[in-house]
Amino acid sequence: MNYQSLDKSKKEEVAYLFTSVFTSSESEKEGVLVGGLSSELASNIDNKETICFGACENGSLIGAIFFTRLKFNDPIQVYMLAPVAVSTEYQGRGIGQKLINYGLNELRNRSVSIVVTYGDPSFYSKIGFQSLSEDLIQAPLKLSMPIGWLGQTLTGEPIPSIKERPVCVKEFNNPVYW
Repeated sequence: MNYQSLDKSKKEEVAYLFTSVFTSSESEKEGVLVGGLSSELASNIDNKETICFGACENGSLIGAIFFTRLKFNDPIQVYMLAPVAVSTEYQGRGIGQKLINYGLNELRNRSVSIVVTYGDPSFYSKIGFQSLSEDLIQAPLKLSMPIGWLGQTLTGEPIPSIKERPVCVKEFNNPVYW
């Protein structure tokens, strides 16, 4: 298994991966929605605001994850992990957790302080994410399920309270994702 940074040239592979995984696990509607989001994100990979990492085996992309910057007036570096997908036939082997940990280590090396995500607490708690109150860090838009707002520090320091709503990348600036 090879974990690596991906660039815009992988847009089609990334979109296909997310579309097929979310269609299989959720529904065709969800597959189209998340596949479209991943295609837009992949079109804007710049390794600053939008970062993508992939898991490859035998030259094929079998997993991918995005991290996008959340901007605050405070100079703290906060990224959001979303979405993540592992090819259906490779699920259950810990590849998703290894890919997330790879990405978190890469962000730690870039001096990122905090990573947040909006997802299943039972999955993300396995890799160090904890429930995050919006009193501490707000989501970019109103959350439909606040229990899914999670975060983790990459510095070992407690997560500080940031009293403002962040600005997210334009691809996530849509209430359908929240």
